[in-house]
This record gives sequence, structure tokens and C-alpha cells, in this order.
Amino acid sequence: MSNDFDLIRQYPWLPSLKIYRSDLASINPIEFIKDIITDPSKEVLRDRIYEFFKSAFDNLEYFSYYKIDDLNIYFYLSLRMLLIILNNKSISYRVANLYSKITYNELATENDSNLYSICKDLKLDIKYEQEPIIFRKIAIKDQLETLQTKFKIHFSDYLKLSSRLKDDFRKLINNALKDGYVYLRPKNLSRLIQEYVRMKILKFEGDIENINKLKEDLLKVQEFKDLYDSIIADWELKKERFEYSFETAFKKGEDISKNFPPCMNEILVKTEIGQNLQHTERLIIVFFLLALKYPKDFIINIFSKQPDYNENKTTYQVEFAKKKGYVPHACSTIKSLNLCMAQKHNDKLCLDGYFSKKNNKQKKISHPLFYVQFKQYHSAKLKNKDKIQEKND
Repeated sequence: MSNDFDLIRQYPWLPSLKIYRSDLASINPIEFIKDIITDPSKEVLRDRIYEFFKSAFDNLEYFSYYKIDDLNIYFYLSLRMLLIILNNKSISYRVANLYSKITYNELATENDSNLYSICKDLKLDIKYEQEPIIFRKIAIKDQLETLQTKFKIHFSDYLKLSSRLKDDFRKLINNALKDGYVYLRPKNLSRLIQEYVRMKILKFEGDIENINKLKEDLLKVQEFKDLYDSIIADWELKKERFEYSFETAFKKGEDISKNFPPCMNEILVKTEIGQNLQHTERLIIVFFLLALKYPKDFIINIFSKQPDYNENKTTYQVEFAKKKGYVPHACSTIKSLNLCMAQKHNDKLCLDGYFSKKNNKQKKISHPLFYVQFKQYHSAKLKNKDKIQEKND
């Protein structure tokens, strides 16, 4: 590394961030979000954040969009802020696991000098020897393997970092210890730092009242709200391992709109009669139909009766939404926008939910796609039952 700030740029979770970017410590969180989320030049950052959450929800161990650039510090701080206002342990664990694994992969390629600098930044009691020290010899299939390292860490710091790692070989009794210091090879030291990063991301700071106020203020920033809603919607899809698995995609010649939830049908009725839609209603129906793999031309055409219809503009917006791959809005978001139509249409599935055989209890529908999936499943089941009945007759 050319200087210490390069290290901070690559590893923004280091305590020295407060020294090298003291301006970030003093800035108001709302102003911080407005600065980085609403800036058109930082659109790539919003995409990176969203893709990261999607990867975390899929329990991936890699993130192809990760990049050490000028946005990396903002990326890390945005993740932390989102986790605070999401206030969801399951999401936090997945994000922390993925981010810490990325960190480990970065650390695994570090030279000893940078690894030592990182440990000192973390205020770890660590010593670095100029010459490798042989600390163990292991016989493997008549071959003698010599273990050596230049690193040793005080046992108190070792225990603090390894306490949550359950591998037997990480227990203090199974490691070379001399004069209060544990000998560690670089990859094992990197694993301890990975755990430090994971726990730092999971650390919850602040009281609920202040966090709720922060959330309320942040969601007033439209670009941030769009990002937040997309993350929530994706989580609603991922957290359910939906037991009524059934293909819901559009097929030419088949009309699956009869299986749409009332909120979506309400929007489609408005488009049919030429009633002007709100911006959010347009996004909701576009994301929904794209997720069901409706043809682009079909989606563009449903807006043709809108008073402000512009074919070129509509085509661009639909293609842009398809390119981004945004997940449709979850029921919670639709309700918060006062666009839920369950009560108006007295829809029993929306109001009462369904009986989960897997969990042996009644469950609420949490996403419009679940609604379609459930309806499709039961429709197919009834058709199959009728076929069997016909054969028996």
C-alpha cells in the first residue's frame, strides 16, 4: 500500500476511518444519505448496495459487484445505516456473513506488513518477528510438515476474537502458546479479523426511539426509500421457502390475471379506463408484471390509455426497470402507500392468509407474487383432481 489511507479505503471498518475521514464522523446521517444516494454520479453505489443485499439473501459467499474504489467507504457506511433502520437480525446476520467473507478473501492476499498494520489499527496485542518461527511439526502420512509464522498474538486478544468460532482446532489448548502469545499463520490471523468484522457489523448501536426517528427522516428521501423498499421486497420473497411451489411466469395464450391480488387488479382497471396513475402505482405494476415475465410490449401497451402517455418515454422506463431487475413491492410497502385493496374487495386470501402445512399454522400472505403462486397452485391442483375424477367415472 502506498499510504495508510489506501488501507482505510480498502477496509473502511478499521477504527482509523474516523481519523482519515473525520468529516464523515461529524456529518448528519440525513445529509450523508442525501449526498450519496441522490447524487446521479453515484447511481452505481445504489445498484451495488441493492445487489449486495440480494446476494446476502441468497447466502452467497462471494459478491461479483464488490470493488475497491472511491465509493467503497460509502458502500460500507450505507450498509451499516441500512441494517440499523431495517432492525432485522436475520438480515443483519446474512449481510455480516457475506461482508466478512469478502473481507477474508481480501485479507488472504495481503502482505505481512499490511496485515500487521491492520492488527495494530485494531489495537491488538500482536508481535511480528523478522524471521519465521517454527512452532509445530506435524506428521502426515509419514511426511513431516513444519508449521512456521512471523505472527503471534496475546492469548487474551486471541480468546476475544475466537470465542464464537466453534472449530476444535481454534481452541486455545490446541494452539502453540508461549509466554502468553499464540502463534498464528497469516490465514488463521485473517480468519480472526474476519470474525471481528462480522461482529462489528452485527453490533447494534442506539435506542429504538432515535432509530425510528432516523428511519422516518431517511425514508423522506425518495431515492433512499426506493432502495429500502426494494430490499424489503426482495427479503419478503427470500425469507419464505414457499411450500406451494408453482411456476407463475406468463405464458403466451394463458391468462393468469385472474390469479392477481386485488391491489394489482385495481391498478390494471385504472389503466384500462384511462385513469391517471400515481408514480408509485406505475412502478408497482411494472415491477410486478416484469417479475411474472410479461412481454415488454404488453406492459408498455397497458399504459397507452394514460392521459400523459408517451411511447418513447414509457418504453425507456420499462426497459430500464427490466434491466435493473427490481423485485416487486412487498405487501407491507403496498399497505404503507394505502394501495392495499383487500378490505375493499373482501379478499379472503389477503385478509385471512392460508394454512401452512409446513408450519402447521395460519400464515399471512406477505408478497403479491406469493398470492399468484398460491392461486396458481390451487388452480392446477383442482384441474388435476377433476382429471382424476373423470378417469374414475
